[in-house]
Amino acid sequence: MESILNFISENQQIIYIVILMIFVGIEVIGRVPSVLHTPLMSGANAIHGVVIIGAIIVMGQAPTDNYLALILGFLAVVLGTLNVVGGFVVTDRMLEMFKKKK
Repeated sequence: MESILNFISENQQIIYIVILMIFVGIEVIGRVPSVLHTPLMSGANAIHGVVIIGAIIVMGQAPTDNYLALILGFLAVVLGTLNVVGGFVVTDRMLEMFKKKK
């Protein structure tokens, strides 16, 4: 319990920034019209590739006996990849809707 409190006190500013980002994200996403929601979300999913690169860097620098970092990095790579692929699939499906039917 004491280690959790020490972690929170050491990273208090980062925790405040994350909480602020959550509120700003909810507010921004909530105000996007539904017509623009799909293109913005598919583009945001494609940008999620940054998470994959970050996770690979973290996994590469983590010691081999730090299983928590390796497992979290692996999960980040898998989930980030799913998000990127999903973004491309949604974008492709959306662009199919704008093609003229013959």
